[in-house]
Amino acid sequence: MVTQTDGNPPEKGVSPLVANTYDAEVNVPYEVNEETNKPTAPPSGVFGKLLYYGHKVIVAGRVELQGISPIPVKERTVTKTLNIFTLWWCMSVNILPITFGMLGPVYGLNLRDSCLIILFFTLLSTVLPAYLCTLGPKLGMRQMIQARYSWGRYIVSLPVLLNLATTTGFSVIIVITGGQCLSAVADGRLSISVGIVIMSVLTLIISFCGYTTLHMYERFAWIPAVIAIIVAVGCGGKYLHLQNPPPSPPTPQSVLSFAMIVSSYMIPWACLSSDFTTYLVPSTPSWKIFVYSYTGLGLPTILLMCLGAAIGGAIPSVPAWSEAYEQTLVGGVLQAMLSPAGGFGRFLVVILSFTLLGNLAATSYSITLNFQMLAPVLFKVPRYLFAIILAAILIPVGIKASGNFFHNLENFVSLIGYWSSAFLGVVMVDHLWEKGGDCEKYDLEAWNDASKLPWGVAALTAAVLSFGLVVPSMDQVWWQGPIAKTTGDLGFEFAFVVSGLLYVPLRMLEKRVSGR
Repeated sequence: MVTQTDGNPPEKGVSPLVANTYDAEVNVPYEVNEETNKPTAPPSGVFGKLLYYGHKVIVAGRVELQGISPIPVKERTVTKTLNIFTLWWCMSVNILPITFGMLGPVYGLNLRDSCLIILFFTLLSTVLPAYLCTLGPKLGMRQMIQARYSWGRYIVSLPVLLNLATTTGFSVIIVITGGQCLSAVADGRLSISVGIVIMSVLTLIISFCGYTTLHMYERFAWIPAVIAIIVAVGCGGKYLHLQNPPPSPPTPQSVLSFAMIVSSYMIPWACLSSDFTTYLVPSTPSWKIFVYSYTGLGLPTILLMCLGAAIGGAIPSVPAWSEAYEQTLVGGVLQAMLSPAGGFGRFLVVILSFTLLGNLAATSYSITLNFQMLAPVLFKVPRYLFAIILAAILIPVGIKASGNFFHNLENFVSLIGYWSSAFLGVVMVDHLWEKGGDCEKYDLEAWNDASKLPWGVAALTAAVLSFGLVVPSMDQVWWQGPIAKTTGDLGFEFAFVVSGLLYVPLRMLEKRVSGR
């Protein structure tokens, strides 16, 4: 049964996002007046005063201080459901899907085959993040906190760690792509490394502030992105028909390997879906959230990945594009496509690089929350401080990885689909089978109480055992399993199905032994 402890209502005129500003979770080093719920005079000492006045500045700047604890019902007040569509739309309307689509020709696929794979596997894999978005308003819990109800209080730290690696890896890809664009605009006078630093700092500003600033940014940032992409296609579209034919017909291995890339782009979103819907009114219709999430995420991804496949197939046939690609990869090709527009084209390349901020800021927001979930001691650290830590990670890792970008991209994306599919197979079966798809069966007061949550042994065992079939089905540069040699990569499909099937008997056994 869903239970939620309600305290006094927020002070009139105070946003629900900052109503908990002086909550114990923030861990501020000064006393709070119980009657006014406001801080007392600043403590003595330089350090204490710095924290006190810095905290007041953060509150005045509308920085979200709510961490990973469930959002109380009284604070789930957002009624603009359209925000979910604009959030996912803005996160997808950028040059990142174009970059992923350009991998189609790398697998020896022509434009038609690439687009068919993109269409089918995007429509299929978008179901997971769209469905899990619907649970956010009802439970008020972040996605990885929901996972505690199947993975347990402590064992869930393992998928949280993997999710941190996944989302941070995606963020590295994004800052590199943005850095390439900025470098291309400056004709190499601005290094890719400096571009990476610029992208990381801009992301820090948005993700530092939190939910309100994120949704406000995403509501409008997609508009210049769409304009810039349309102009780019208008300027360079006359060359897109010059497709370089693949050397041989597509094989099952090439088809399923590229399908793995497409699915690995979409599926990890499900590991953070409800992070973006927890402040919606609980009575928001689930079908509306699903439709907004599905179309906002799936539609632009399909269109832009297909555009990327078209660009990737035409690069060998257009000398200017090939030369630009050799210098600054994706950014160089976009600069070459927009070169007929002159200075305005350069300006649009800058806009295209900044379109990545919509995706990067939302991903970074979830990363800051995942840091708090990683270990109990980190729960006391304010969310916004992890935004600074993330920027400090992105800059050096992005600079290092930019040296061999597409090789690193292919290897990274191919791996993340396996663990996330196994994790989500357990989460979905637990929700639909164990709880019958009924959010009323979640005890929200147990979210941080290990004695009331499952052990998580069943979930971990199911996920680990699924790799007995996943590993023989993997098709990677460094490993090709015996099944994959015949069929191609079926790893993520087996991970999802097998982990879910194994979880049922293992969970029944766990309940019998543990009593919960």
